[in-house]
Amino acid sequence: MLQHAILVLGLPLASAAVIGLFLRRSGGVAAAISTATAAAICVLSLILALGGERFEASMTWLQLGDFTLSLGIKFDDLAALMLVIVGLVGLCVHVFSLGYMHDDANRARYFGGLSIFMFSMLGIVFADNLFMMFIYWELVGFSSWLLINHYLHKQSAADASKKAFIANRVGDFGFLLGIVWCYAQFGTVNLTELAKLADGGATIAAGIPLLLFCGAVGKSAQLPLQVWLPDAMEGPTPVSALIHAATMVAAGIYMLCRINALMVADALTVIMWVGTATALYAALCAIVQSDIKKVLAYSTLSQLGYMVAAFGLGAANSTHYHGDTPHTVLVEFGVGAAMFHLTTHAFFKALMFLGSGSVIHGCHHEQDIFKMGGLAKKMPLTFVTFTVGVLAIIGMPLLAGFFSKDAILFLAYVNSTPVFVLLALTAVLTAFYMVRLWKIVFLGAPRSEDAGHAHEGGLTLTAPLVLLAVLSIVGGYGWFYADVFGGAFEDVMALVPHAEGTDHIVILSTSLAVMLLGGLAALAFYKTTPTDTLADKAHGAFGALTALRNSFDRAYDYYVAKVQQRFAMLVNFLEQILLAGVIVRGLAAAVGFFGLGARALHTGNVNAYAYWFLLGAVALWAFAAGWITLS
Repeated sequence: MLQHAILVLGLPLASAAVIGLFLRRSGGVAAAISTATAAAICVLSLILALGGERFEASMTWLQLGDFTLSLGIKFDDLAALMLVIVGLVGLCVHVFSLGYMHDDANRARYFGGLSIFMFSMLGIVFADNLFMMFIYWELVGFSSWLLINHYLHKQSAADASKKAFIANRVGDFGFLLGIVWCYAQFGTVNLTELAKLADGGATIAAGIPLLLFCGAVGKSAQLPLQVWLPDAMEGPTPVSALIHAATMVAAGIYMLCRINALMVADALTVIMWVGTATALYAALCAIVQSDIKKVLAYSTLSQLGYMVAAFGLGAANSTHYHGDTPHTVLVEFGVGAAMFHLTTHAFFKALMFLGSGSVIHGCHHEQDIFKMGGLAKKMPLTFVTFTVGVLAIIGMPLLAGFFSKDAILFLAYVNSTPVFVLLALTAVLTAFYMVRLWKIVFLGAPRSEDAGHAHEGGLTLTAPLVLLAVLSIVGGYGWFYADVFGGAFEDVMALVPHAEGTDHIVILSTSLAVMLLGGLAALAFYKTTPTDTLADKAHGAFGALTALRNSFDRAYDYYVAKVQQRFAMLVNFLEQILLAGVIVRGLAAAVGFFGLGARALHTGNVNAYAYWFLLGAVALWAFAAGWITLS
């Protein structure tokens, strides 16, 4: 099984190398190699997960004095679950890309980027220590930059890729500081050893998990570093599905679950509130978006906030009583709820992103939802599968999202009433903006020529939608993991909290109420017209939400223009005056002046040299006689 794991990690790297070195002008061959590699990864991932064997292995890569950097693999149930998600979604995206990117002149570069991303993401999944995770973490950032910037002739794509790169580096700097602090305190960053130290009662400063959380804030686009994710939709739609919905942005959640042993109550409280604030903020922003991909991007932000909040909600370690049912909520329940929602979200959000890609492809690359309409009849298969994704995310009973969302709401209910209220409100908004999107895109009459001539794509575009739609239904059931996967992820799935008794009735009632309230309100309020009904009927509310959406970008723009740029100008001035002027040029002038004086002494006149000799002799005699001292 260790050989299988090494093969899974090495295949995409080999694919990227072959494409980059030999196939840059052979898009069809590059696409075939990359997709075949993704299929092999998917198969090997299932073999590894279902094989039942869990293992750790490492070898020394670099040693500097007492410091050792190891290359290692840690494969447990958590890694197995994440590996299957990356393998399944990765294959679906590769197959979808065969049709979506068929006419792209830079197909080879695109599929090479997908392969290097798969290698980087799998490295994070397998890494057994924080240093190796950080190396793969940065490679994932590079892959994201490369793929967002695929349409490099567009200025907006170039700007978006730079924005994503910079925002992630800010978070990653905190992540690196946390790793260094962790090593300084414990002498190791091996995940297993850190867990043993924590279990042994080692004192953990709250700053360590909070600095490590900074990496998740950047990668999973949490407040205040969420600004890069909506702009990242400038990349090809399959990239948005793979990287910015199902896998890369979920890496932050996975990392938090990996370092769960290092968490302390204060850090978890901060994490809980950051996730809750992000979930609510992003849901409000999604209401006023008109770009189909950016609606889904803000939805992803909101759902990632749900996952982060779920992880933080595991902070309580006490018994709570609601109604007549006692519950002991352990820290690990946060891991179970977060990973469960990560799994179901990967399925239904990848489905909706690929569904939006099918819509965009069918509408000749139109992305404005108010220029669509009537696509239910034009693209029936996309309509049905996209509807499944919408129902899953808004919490329709019997679909995957219903179960994972309820697990998070239950954790909030027993741990923090304010968070429960805010997450329930977020669920109302989620149903509202998703039904809004669904109605405007698929119902009514076509509102543009492109929508009127929309058509369903081929098999490569529709087959992944069907598979992901099925997973968006069955992915929430315990039997799916127990029977289909033979309990391969039991260590994770056993931690998923379940409401019982009175609590079950409260959570079920809340879930149904928020879904119906948000969904029916959107159906009743929005009209299938070429303009936004909210902007027409409540211009003030629309303007306030738009201002909220743009507030962070405006704040950062102000900071860059008024603070950072002026500070840079001050530093440049000091460099010109002090370094270049006083130190460099001043010393050069002094040396030059001394050189001129010394050169003036070399006159070539014997009489002048004789006078200098006599002057020196007098000075030496005065010094010897004690008339001149050096002190």
